[in-house]
Amino acid sequence: MKKLVILLLSGTLIFSFISCENSNKSIKRMQKLEENVQNPQSIEEIQDAIKKYTDRVNDIVLAQEQIGIWYKMLGSRYVDKKMYGEALKAYQSALEYFPANQNLYYWVGVCAGFMAKASLDFNGSGSKEISLNYIKLAEESYKRAVELDERYERAWYGLGVIYSYEMDEYEKAVVCFEHALEISTQSIDTMFNLARAYYGAYEFDKSAEMYDKIISITKSQSTKAQAEELKKQALDAAY
Repeated sequence: MKKLVILLLSGTLIFSFISCENSNKSIKRMQKLEENVQNPQSIEEIQDAIKKYTDRVNDIVLAQEQIGIWYKMLGSRYVDKKMYGEALKAYQSALEYFPANQNLYYWVGVCAGFMAKASLDFNGSGSKEISLNYIKLAEESYKRAVELDERYERAWYGLGVIYSYEMDEYEKAVVCFEHALEISTQSIDTMFNLARAYYGAYEFDKSAEMYDKIISITKSQSTKAQAEELKKQALDAAY
């Protein structure tokens, strides 16, 4: 019985190899027919063959690029519908075509952040492993985005949010929000988050100073009142 199984397996492998080889030969024959390239001999014939196959390669590259673009578009459509899990899959596929695109890493970070919030413990096991994995993915994605573009303000901001609100690493959050504010100097949201990160890092004086800055530039009375209240809390903590 063993001999029979071995013979069958051997036959399957040989058949697979022959089929693969035949398939490759068929593809080559089709390419030769399509490009009208058989066995070029002269310099002119060889140069012509190179050009024809170069054009074929360019067509393939263009098709691959278009597929990557469609995956990016698909991710955006899913984000519009707040389907962040599906968007994350689409952006992951897009990264296979554009592995050095900072915008894709940013959106992976955004989607991973949302999925971390949605990863409830349905089994009641007390484990937060899935949520923590998404948080780590968001962190790594934002970090990759700013590695590719150090002036990517939204990625710095997103990374700061992850450190401040998900990981309680306020010193790291301070660095990120400071970078974001250097790029977008009038962002009230970034100022509020930076002030909060200063507070979490026990830099209460800097927190109060940042709230002062908000108070000095905002035209919204409710924003000013909120900043004044938070400034008071920072000063109370300092003294």
